[in-house]
Amino acid sequence: MGQFIQQLINGLTLGSVYGLIALGYTMVYGIIGMINFAHGDIYMVAAIISVTVITLLAALGISAVPLALMVTLLVVMAFTAVYGWSVERVAYRPLRTAPRLAPLISAIGMSIFLQNMVQLTQGARVKPIADMMPGQFNLFTFDGFTVFLSYTQLMIIVVTVILLAIFTYLITRTSFGRQQRACEQDQTMTALLGVNVDRTISLTFMLGAALAAIAGVMVTIYYGVVDFAIGFVAGLKAFTAAVLGGIGSLPGAVLGGLIIGMLESFWSAYYSPEYKDVAGFALLILVLMFRPSGLLGRPEVEKV
Repeated sequence: MGQFIQQLINGLTLGSVYGLIALGYTMVYGIIGMINFAHGDIYMVAAIISVTVITLLAALGISAVPLALMVTLLVVMAFTAVYGWSVERVAYRPLRTAPRLAPLISAIGMSIFLQNMVQLTQGARVKPIADMMPGQFNLFTFDGFTVFLSYTQLMIIVVTVILLAIFTYLITRTSFGRQQRACEQDQTMTALLGVNVDRTISLTFMLGAALAAIAGVMVTIYYGVVDFAIGFVAGLKAFTAAVLGGIGSLPGAVLGGLIIGMLESFWSAYYSPEYKDVAGFALLILVLMFRPSGLLGRPEVEKV
């Protein structure tokens, strides 16, 4: 029982990270109907930048965790938003009217470029940081097994819930959200109504990149090590989470992330960690076979 609860907490934490990355996928897909395959590498770039910022802050003697965390988040989100804008400007905007395969290949090329850029400039070695948030809540002990919730795990789960609420409000209740939904339905008509479509799409990419930045900072603090290759696998799993939950749905993205995270956690604990990815992708195949629109997605209606 104790191990089950512990794996549930671990799965919620891992799933929250996947959910944060998946939110960026689903926001971009919701507005231009295309998958940003460079999104996982934006998350990797954010993790690498966060290591640099945390190391610099430590060298400057800034040891207060809330201040260091706030500064790190702001700096990393600012840099990563620029990366998100650049990806949209270079890999997507020139190909907006091209066949769908063209921007897909362009995004994969951008992903490879980002990976190699970080490898060349930062090296291939893993980059460690000191534990910023040591400590945990010991929840209870059952049959000699103590169930705990670390401060970092609690922060990741709470941040994910708060961001989901904020972005749901942003999309459903604000003028910017209405512009996004209008672009999703008909970009030409939206432009005729006076909405700046280019700016709306660019801001969406920047917001998605900022979400990936938050996930990158959280993972850096949680695991304490990052490298240039973490973006591909995490991005693939977050994409799986977005599709599983129903791509285009913000709650669906987080729900899919939580399911994938808990499945991996329980599979690793009770079966084999080597095959946890197989379990996640097998679940995705089953969902697509019986519910192609995902758990919370809406069936696509063909326009006539």
